[in-house]
Amino acid sequence: MVDLDAYFARIGYAGPREPTLAVLRELHALHPAAITFEAIDCLLDRGVDVSPAAVEAKLLHARRGGYCFEQNGLFFRVLKALGFEVTALGGRVVWNQPADAPLPPRTHRVTRVELEGESWIADVGFGSAIPAEPLRLVPDLIQETPHDTYRFAPYDRGVVLQVQRDGAWLPCWMMPLDPCEEIDFELANWWTSAHPTSHFRHNLLAARTAPEARYALLFNRLTTRPVGGEAIKQTLDADGIERALREIFLLPVEPSWRPIIERAAAHPPE
Repeated sequence: MVDLDAYFARIGYAGPREPTLAVLRELHALHPAAITFEAIDCLLDRGVDVSPAAVEAKLLHARRGGYCFEQNGLFFRVLKALGFEVTALGGRVVWNQPADAPLPPRTHRVTRVELEGESWIADVGFGSAIPAEPLRLVPDLIQETPHDTYRFAPYDRGVVLQVQRDGAWLPCWMMPLDPCEEIDFELANWWTSAHPTSHFRHNLLAARTAPEARYALLFNRLTTRPVGGEAIKQTLDADGIERALREIFLLPVEPSWRPIIERAAAHPPE
C-alpha cells in the first residue's frame, strides 16, 4: 500500500479521497507540477529501483523526480489505493523519432482507468509532453488540455498518442492495450536505465508541467512554453543549469551532480 498522506502532502492535495473523475483530474494536474520528470541517477550509474518502497523513498521523502516507471508506477498505486479500477499498460516511445525508424522496445508505462462507463489514460511520466489531464481512450477524439491538444490514433494493436505542436500532429507513444505485469516493467526499467543505447544514459534532462507553463531542460537548453504563449529558449552555463534544477525543477541538487552539470553546459549548440 502506498503512503497516501505522504503523497498528498508532496503534491499539495487536500481534497476528497474517492474514485471520481474530479479527483482523478486534480491529482493528474498536481502530480507533474510537483514531481519533476528526470533521470539523473542513470547518468550517475546508480541504477533505478522501481520497487514501491524505493520509489516512495525517492519521490516522496527525498523530494526527487523520476521517469515513467517511477512516476506512473506511483500514480497507479495511488489510484488503486483510492479505489479506482486500474490496469497497467506498456508501450513504445516514438517521440522525436523518424517515421521510418525501427520500432523501439516497450519502455513506457501508463495507467488505464475505467471510470463512469468510460476508459481513460493517465500518464504523469512523459517528460515535456505529459498530458495535463487524463485523456478519454476514444480513437480520433480531439482533446484539448491547458497545455496541448491530443488525440489517440488507432493502429492494429492499440493506439498512438499524438500531440499537436506547431500545426502538426506528433506521435508520442504507441500503446498496445493488453495488460502488463510488474515484472514487465522491471525488465524494461533495467534496459532504460542501464543499456548503453538508452538516451537516459547520455542526456541530462528534466521536465515539469506547472499550471503556468511547461519547462524542459535538455543538456544546457532550457525551454519554457507558457500557457497560450510562444516557446522561450535559453542556453545556460553550469551555474544556470544548477539554479534551474533547484528553482524551476524543484530538485535537491547534490554536489555529486556537478560533473554531469558541467558536461551538459559544454554541450554544443543546436
